[in-house]
Amino acid sequence: MSNQVSDDARVIPLRPAPARPPAPESEPAADKEPLWRDLVGEVLRRERRAQGRTLKEVADAARISLPYLSEIERGRKEASSEVLAAAAQALGLGLGGLLSLAHGELTRRTAAPRRPAAAPRRPYNGLCLAA
Repeated sequence: MSNQVSDDARVIPLRPAPARPPAPESEPAADKEPLWRDLVGEVLRRERRAQGRTLKEVADAARISLPYLSEIERGRKEASSEVLAAAAQALGLGLGGLLSLAHGELTRRTAAPRRPAAAPRRPYNGLCLAA
């Protein structure tokens, strides 16, 4: 008799795996959806930097205070549609363009990872031990 272990052996847990403790508040959860204000702020900052413009230049063009625009870009403030439209226009985007870019970023971040097609299951004819 041979003592070889089959490569097809399966382990079936009898007890459910222990629940993971919740992530501390300082660490964002990996599966947590991003906030809209964070997405919009990141798009504004990315567009401003791509144009090589300073916060002051864009804030002056949008007639928004520099500290407030900075807080919007960092996702600290939930800006009104009027403020977002002014900031977008100062960057040459328009409100629709800004929201479209933010929507694209949201879609990119929250899209489920594509899994490769599962191999067809073979019937299991091995020994199953439970402990």
